[in-house]
Amino acid sequence: MKFDVSELVEAKRQIDSTLHKLRQTVKTFEAKENADRYKSQITLAKRRIQGFELSVALIEREINELSKS
Repeated sequence: MKFDVSELVEAKRQIDSTLHKLRQTVKTFEAKENADRYKSQITLAKRRIQGFELSVALIEREINELSKS
């Protein structure tokens, strides 16, 4: 599929917003009194963060390639 720069920028903006919320979620769970109880949720959120960070990097690379053209 081909996307134009504006679509990629909007996708990145949405992912950045989700990343911010996920990072806050991890902080909240880790700050809880019994954080071990939330271990699976923390792990899931951290894995999602890694996936979204990879997505952002790929989107940024694509934006840079399209901007060169």
